[in-house]
Amino acid sequence: MAALKEIKARIASVGGTLKITSAMKMVASAKLHHVQSEAEALAVYERQLGAITEALFRYADEEQIESPLTLPHKLQQRAVVVAVASDGSLCGGFNAEAIRQLEHTLEALRGEGFQQIEVWPVGEKMLAHVRKSGLTFNDSFHTLSGHHDYAGAVRLADRLMEDFEAGRVDRVVLVYNHYASMSRQTPRSETLLPLEARPGEGQTLSEADYICEPSPRELLRELLPLAVRTRMYEVLLDSATAEHAARTVAMQTASDNAQELLDELKLFYNKQRQQAITNELADIGQAD
Repeated sequence: MAALKEIKARIASVGGTLKITSAMKMVASAKLHHVQSEAEALAVYERQLGAITEALFRYADEEQIESPLTLPHKLQQRAVVVAVASDGSLCGGFNAEAIRQLEHTLEALRGEGFQQIEVWPVGEKMLAHVRKSGLTFNDSFHTLSGHHDYAGAVRLADRLMEDFEAGRVDRVVLVYNHYASMSRQTPRSETLLPLEARPGEGQTLSEADYICEPSPRELLRELLPLAVRTRMYEVLLDSATAEHAARTVAMQTASDNAQELLDELKLFYNKQRQQAITNELADIGQAD
């Protein structure tokens, strides 16, 4: 009987775990749909903004498009890496992949000759890794992972642009996980500053046709900072989408494993209970 009680207690424990993982999967799935809809809407806006910016670069001559945000610095010594992860765990290898990508990026920057590299972590897990690794870091924006909004992205982007234009930073690199599909999140590194023109999706330079008023130079002066802010917000949403997708899949896998174990325990419990009843009947028969 003691063995049956232990199995029954384990069944209750696994059943409780199954309820938790199922609830967490539902929460993560709801968050995923919400953030994904925001990211998809922003992507349409960002693509059109990229097409307009690319067209202005084409129409403007070399003197007109000179901007502190587009000109590489002569000295390449100081870099900032904005590394995005999550605040929580239970999302598979999401955080491990982002941390691994950060290490690759730091190694590549050192190989290019950058002697002063500062990491700006976004997310508690990334902040914990950076602290543990003894890297130089700025933790002013680490809460943006759990509370991603456009205002926060603007504050972060404006601070980066200010440091870049003032010469305190020679390059700004973004490290994050890109949402490729429900089952695949790919780590990425990309240069945010100096800013490079990117054609809009589905539209080539020759197809873009705009009437510029005022001049392309004046328009770019307004659009380039907007492009940096928009890209920063898009990366935060992309990382959040990838995080919720990874957590949804992880909790689904955990729920499936818990259900499989629960079925096995119930089958084993029933067999043990049946065997105990058979033994009791055999003892009664012998006693008679």
